[in-house]
Amino acid sequence: MQNLKSSAIVVVGAGVTGLTTALVLRREGYENITIVAKHMPGDRALEYTSPWAAVNYAPVSEKGTAAEEWDRLSWAEFWRLAHESPEAGIHIQKKISYCLTDSGKDKDVWFKDLTPNYRFLDESELPPGVKWGKECDTFCIDPAIYLPYLKIRCISQGIQFKRVNLSHIKEAFSLHGNTSGLASVVINCTGVLASKLGGVEDDSVVPVKGQLVLVRNKCSGMFGMWGAKDWPAGESCYVMNRPFGGGTVLGGSSHQTWDPTVDMDLAKRIMQRAIEACPELVKPGEGIEGLDVIHHSVGFRPVRKGGPRIEVEELPGNLKIVHNYGAGGFGYQSSWGMASAAVQKVNMAIRGSSEASTLL
Repeated sequence: MQNLKSSAIVVVGAGVTGLTTALVLRREGYENITIVAKHMPGDRALEYTSPWAAVNYAPVSEKGTAAEEWDRLSWAEFWRLAHESPEAGIHIQKKISYCLTDSGKDKDVWFKDLTPNYRFLDESELPPGVKWGKECDTFCIDPAIYLPYLKIRCISQGIQFKRVNLSHIKEAFSLHGNTSGLASVVINCTGVLASKLGGVEDDSVVPVKGQLVLVRNKCSGMFGMWGAKDWPAGESCYVMNRPFGGGTVLGGSSHQTWDPTVDMDLAKRIMQRAIEACPELVKPGEGIEGLDVIHHSVGFRPVRKGGPRIEVEELPGNLKIVHNYGAGGFGYQSSWGMASAAVQKVNMAIRGSSEASTLL
């Protein structure tokens, strides 16, 4: 009987989802894994969404859902990496969240027992205009460090890479390494490009533009602020201190569009709100002129209406695809859990093929 773990697997996409899925496949025991992608770590194309993310761990998943399980599994892996592999660029720090409205305080979030030191702030700790706040220990990730780290881990574990611009998902079946014939399974981790790739063309996948400002100014931890009724729709406030001199990220916004331009009026609002949330960013009395800007940037979250797609699809000719895309703004913080769910689907697909072949 064929050794199922020697089955050829092709992962399409080399963002955080594709790289993580390949590593989980290897951990599961699969030996013949090839990552095929148009873009690789180090590339700066806007359609390659992973490098542009701000990245922290702040779950939006609901209790009792698959997304909660993905976030829990991912937390455990990131927490381990933060302590054991500093080269991964994961920095544990305190996150303080301020709310400008009374609503939401009574919501029972499942991760209050997962993230250390979760507590509500005393009234004496609240800045002017803030109705309530909370804090916990969580982490920030620098994609400029983490993505190359994942790729190096893949290479060290024998995972192959091929840079190819696919026009149709079926092309991936012939792009594996080490064996003849077609791949047993292709895993689709194409993110926002799932809306364009032939054979997938998922029109429920949309780009949600986010805008960031990266500054040299430092802050002691991460800060967020929300709930203002007079802010334009889709705008938010967060401050993330990246590890190892990666700068401080100021955000943000969420608007469904492919428009790649930086809105400088929005940038000014982002910077002003960041200073309100974290006054220590600038000297007393200074405004946004006190921020030492490295660059402004935009990125596109790979959002899928209806939620992520993790499922098996069989094309004519017994070609099996496992889809793993559509995480939107939580692609990093759910990455290990979503990858584990996708690999379970791979196991089912390969077992199904093997069982069918024994009946012939």
